[in-house]
Amino acid sequence: MTITIAPELIRQVKAGDITRFAPSPSGFLHLGHCYSAMFTHHIAKASGHDMLLRIDDIDSTRCKPHFVDAIFADLDFLDIPYARPVQYQSQHLNRSRDAIRYLHEQDMIYPCYLSRREINHLLSAPHDATNTDQLINPHELEERENSDMEPAWRLRMDHIRQHLPMLTAHDLIHGQIDIDLDHIADEVIARRDIGSSYLLSTVLDDHYSGVTLVTRGDDLLHVVPVQRILQELLGLKPPRYAHHKLILNADGERFAKRNNDLGIHHMRQQGMSKNDILDIMTKCRDNL
Repeated sequence: MTITIAPELIRQVKAGDITRFAPSPSGFLHLGHCYSAMFTHHIAKASGHDMLLRIDDIDSTRCKPHFVDAIFADLDFLDIPYARPVQYQSQHLNRSRDAIRYLHEQDMIYPCYLSRREINHLLSAPHDATNTDQLINPHELEERENSDMEPAWRLRMDHIRQHLPMLTAHDLIHGQIDIDLDHIADEVIARRDIGSSYLLSTVLDDHYSGVTLVTRGDDLLHVVPVQRILQELLGLKPPRYAHHKLILNADGERFAKRNNDLGIHHMRQQGMSKNDILDIMTKCRDNL
């Protein structure tokens, strides 16, 4: 039992394309992850390479070692091959620090010392501020800057719009994606507790790993605009994308890590075979 990918999609895969499967070890893999890993494996097979496996573990508050071990066990159980060595996103946070330093020097990002609650409160009142750093009292801002408080880092979109032309991205499934910079807010690209974010670390790690084709679920299609901005600002060659549909459960809902009964780890513990799991996944895929 395996998945079928449309021939017209396979024909768009280039010989030598590098793909990756990049789960976050904040829970056990579920059937949706299984489908995404198999999808990426088949795309990689068409390119002549094994897919890369990257563990996106920068969120230390949620990511746990036993979930990492379970990812390896589940992929091996399902006979989904991947290239070695395995990559760990947390081992390359220095890339984010260097990128933040560069973007700050270019005045394309700014430090934000406001909490989420403060921002929500301030934005609920009338104001003429363009950036969140203009919402805070100058004296309070100076005190926070001189304290040990780490800031978050946000895009300074009013400056970015003056320097970047209209951006596009190419998706093998969705076609050309036109990115309207006027509809992008000052997104956080580095959390204060991590020093990076999924948006920034993924862009950098994909680049330094040589990834040319990003394959992932279309629930992440919305992050493409900000990641394309970061690629342009940092002078990185953009990859192509393939955002596949999400498989759905019997109720027509997407899978989540809280659905432990449909996790691969749990199914294996219940004595299910590889084919049992793939049969269930195939039935879910038919809900697409």
